[in-house]
Amino acid sequence: MEQHREKFSSGLAVFFATLSSAVGLGNIWMFPFVVGENGGAAFIIIYLICILIIGIPTLISEFIVGRSTRKNIYGAVSDVTDKKGFKVIGIIGLLASYMMLFFYTVVSGWVYCYVFKALAGSFKGITASGAVNMFNEASVGPLGPIVWQIVALIVAGIIIAMGVKSGIEKITKILMPVLVVLLIVCAIRSVTLPGAMQGIKFLLEPNFSKVNLSVVLSALGLAFFKLSVGTGSMYTYSSYFTDDNNLIRTGVKVALADTCVSLIAGLAIFPAVFAFGLKPSQGPGLLFNTVPLIFSKMAGGTILGIVFFLLTAMAATMATISIVQVLIATFTEQFKIERKKAIVINIVIIVAFGILAALSANPEGVLGQFKIFGDTFFNLFSDIVSNILLPINGILVTILIGYFVSRDTIKNQLTNNGTIKNEAIVKIMFFTIRYITPILVLIVFLKTFI
Repeated sequence: MEQHREKFSSGLAVFFATLSSAVGLGNIWMFPFVVGENGGAAFIIIYLICILIIGIPTLISEFIVGRSTRKNIYGAVSDVTDKKGFKVIGIIGLLASYMMLFFYTVVSGWVYCYVFKALAGSFKGITASGAVNMFNEASVGPLGPIVWQIVALIVAGIIIAMGVKSGIEKITKILMPVLVVLLIVCAIRSVTLPGAMQGIKFLLEPNFSKVNLSVVLSALGLAFFKLSVGTGSMYTYSSYFTDDNNLIRTGVKVALADTCVSLIAGLAIFPAVFAFGLKPSQGPGLLFNTVPLIFSKMAGGTILGIVFFLLTAMAATMATISIVQVLIATFTEQFKIERKKAIVINIVIIVAFGILAALSANPEGVLGQFKIFGDTFFNLFSDIVSNILLPINGILVTILIGYFVSRDTIKNQLTNNGTIKNEAIVKIMFFTIRYITPILVLIVFLKTFI
């Protein structure tokens, strides 16, 4: 049983750990393919608006709940208000964590698979059709995707077992800077490919003719997904924050850094997509179909490919850890289950349902043509999380902070008990959380479904 709760050692450790939860595969894998499916630059503009007026206030709201209670998501919400109805935030957060892990660990498994493909020199001289065939080979299965999914979960489980400081903090402080540098290298090479300009225009020149409410909801869901809000990750990580951490500054810095990494990833992917004659709307395989082609055109591409996918695998693992930690903290603190036993139990649950996603992610897979409500298991898990559970929890937590948590608690957390002189910013933040963010999310959410 967990008797002692660890904390991150410094503000820098807080920033890198929180950023690693937000970045993960959200930037390198999901951001490019969702942007590709929703028309490019116009979608990005809507996404940035969602980050500014919805994502950041929701992120800071979760920080307030997490650090003020220093508990898991279920215990934190129960502590911060006596209104029992808000316990549903904890339930939805746990459900969202599980469903996200069901499909997220499948993609993490693909990345681990590509580490070994890079080690084998498979990217050398590869063609566009060869890259597509390679991804199909990795994602169709039936055995391979499941094995790699389990590998990804075991690696995450080992790091979680090491603890907050020795595991999560130590690895993220090394990983994140190196990953960003290598992503910049990819972007530089991508934009210098012949025919890359069309991809740059796709990313930077908006065309609003294709924008509808469904696109807006996708942007909203992506904003929540990429900032790791709604699942409980930020409640959990903020419960390990230091007492002197500036919550508003951390929230803004994480959102800005996450957005910059997303745009760099876009510059690494889309110029190559158009340069090699691929389609930007090809879905979850976009990253895997383009990055090997980029490295095949670079001096030292084999080595860089190995490093890139190794770092991406670790980024995926760190994001996986942030979600799994939500479950582990709840199991150990609420149900008093020993930490290692809780890790094993949750890995078994995730694999049991994740197999459905692994076998349905590719249309050629065993369950690739099996549909529920018109979606494969892989897409169903993703859509329920991004378009339903995360927005609902975003609405609930901002209502909770805006109307049912004492002003003193909010002020004390955002000013660190008066040591930070930011009263004007606190007032603006409180107004946004109370009147703007929940109303906007609710309008988009209801209008889309009605």
